[in-house]
Amino acid sequence: MVSVEPRLPSMNILLVYSPAPRQLREWTIQLPAGASVALALKSCSVLQEFPELMQQPLLLGVWGKRVTSSQLLRDQDRLEIYRALRVDPKIARRERFSRQGVKRAGLFATTRAGAKAGY
Repeated sequence: MVSVEPRLPSMNILLVYSPAPRQLREWTIQLPAGASVALALKSCSVLQEFPELMQQPLLLGVWGKRVTSSQLLRDQDRLEIYRALRVDPKIARRERFSRQGVKRAGLFATTRAGAKAGY
């Protein structure tokens, strides 16, 4: 007679990190059901590959929504590690607008021939 051990349910998690603009690293992790974000980070090599992540608190999200390290994961979740912003988006937009000028930027940058201004 062969004894069969009961298999614990497992889940697949996709861990995503972008170390720089236009660069993306992905890891597929297989974890036991009911695992937390902290366990996913420990079982992946992301912290060894990018030691600078351990120098500051991590900003984490699942499918674009912020989570803490105690959050429980579900099968097929996408765990994301966010980088800190280097430039405030409001300042970047203001500088981009000043470089492009009033006529070439914004909602009314292109007009139809013969149309009134702003339409």
